[in-house]
Amino acid sequence: MSSNKAIVSSFVEGAPPGELADVIADIKALTSSTPNLINELGPAFEKYNEEQFTTVKLPGGSQPVIISSHNSLGDGRYYDTESASSFAFDHATQKASGVQSHVLEGAQTDLVNSTLKSLGSYVKEHFPNAVYGVYPIEDDSRLAVIIVANKYSPNNFWNGRWRSLYIFDPASGALEGSIKVDVHYYEDGNVRLLTNKSVNASVSSGTGAGIAKEISAAEKKYQEELNRSFTSLSEGAFKALRRQLPVTRQKVEWDKVASYRLGQDIGGGAARR
Repeated sequence: MSSNKAIVSSFVEGAPPGELADVIADIKALTSSTPNLINELGPAFEKYNEEQFTTVKLPGGSQPVIISSHNSLGDGRYYDTESASSFAFDHATQKASGVQSHVLEGAQTDLVNSTLKSLGSYVKEHFPNAVYGVYPIEDDSRLAVIIVANKYSPNNFWNGRWRSLYIFDPASGALEGSIKVDVHYYEDGNVRLLTNKSVNASVSSGTGAGIAKEISAAEKKYQEELNRSFTSLSEGAFKALRRQLPVTRQKVEWDKVASYRLGQDIGGGAARR
């Protein structure tokens, strides 16, 4: 049973963006003989939601908020700095409840608020739909900055997610983090793009505007790298997968294709009688 639980947990933790519910449905179908197995996957659901920066709308709220280890209060509760609220989150159903007031206090409160303001301007300009958050961590000595953007198109058989996480140290001005892109395309096949780009920068001003500026520069650079990589794949590796010319090394004249004799004219040999 423990080995089965580990295998099923890996299915949950590897679920593509926007497809956790589909994975759970498949698990239920495959483990119908052990219906209680789903109830034992709480740790896997929690790990998935926190690592994927799952977003959820609070009851009565209009804007989604982020689920992560950096804004966890423990016992299944999380908080959001911008709305100054905390809430309970069900990792299996991905639903929020029990909203309460949670006013941020501490040495980094002003920096959190200024970073949220500057980050909001950047996100609105560069992402069609994204959620962001700033959270004090490590006993209020550092900030965690998160941006997550989801784009789901199941009718066209693809889903995608952009995740970026940065840790800022006000004492040194160091900004370290990573940008992850996860895209799943599954029409008549199963193709998945997974990337992980490390970021190391320095914020000389130590302000919220300075943090947002460095994040903007890092993400713009990575977007340009991705665009170049896609162009290279299209013109290189993908094109190499297709035969450019038939074995005769001559292009097919499609307007005459009806009159070709398959063996002689296309295959290059004498037609059999």
